[in-house]
Amino acid sequence: MSRTASTRLRLHDLQLAQGNRTVLEHVEGSFRDGAVTALIGANGTGKSTLIQGIMGMLKPITGRVECSVPKERRAWLPQQLALDLSFPMSVEELVMTGSWPSHGALTGYCASHYRRGREIMARLGISHLAHRPLGELSGGQRQRALIGRTLMQEAELLLLDEPFANVDAETVDVLMTVLRDMAQAGATIIVVLHDMEQLSRLADEVVVLAGGHVQWSSPDAILKTQAPFPAAASLSVAIPGVGTC
Repeated sequence: MSRTASTRLRLHDLQLAQGNRTVLEHVEGSFRDGAVTALIGANGTGKSTLIQGIMGMLKPITGRVECSVPKERRAWLPQQLALDLSFPMSVEELVMTGSWPSHGALTGYCASHYRRGREIMARLGISHLAHRPLGELSGGQRQRALIGRTLMQEAELLLLDEPFANVDAETVDVLMTVLRDMAQAGATIIVVLHDMEQLSRLADEVVVLAGGHVQWSSPDAILKTQAPFPAAASLSVAIPGVGTC
């Protein structure tokens, strides 16, 4: 974790629980502006719980989340399994909803909104899918449309839960380029990852979750602990003294 870099998101002695079970405790640290931070850890170690806490969807037992990013500029991209694909919405309609937090859901779009929406779809390579229902899209196409919504929102804080799961390699490349561009423009990006090759390509910093605790690290430090498995191998890391992740 960088101690001198600018940050708009800090966690102060955070304790989070699901039901009556404490999932994370004594979480302390900050996320650097203009950087991509990867959350890694085994299933059940609290990655999604931490995201919910940061987004204000889960009230801390103790501690607090300090975030100076305006609420209309915070975005969360959940796992695709959480989406309701039966809802009758097209790609263009989904992208345009990104303007709702700042513009309002009941206010009509103006020409500049439609122009920006078309530019975003072109950037993501989904212009030809503008009027296609979400339920008819592949996983990769759907993920591009969801990222399009965050671009329309002009998100300054973006949290993504396994965004590269079940998508094609071309979509992974497109999304990584977009995320790196967003970070370079100053956004704070937090992404749940399980793949070593993706970690090495995308992350600037790493937060390791294990045994109810977190530790900040770097991609180089994490990758040095890994055996020379194939690029698609999952990460297997640990925090000294708190168990295996």
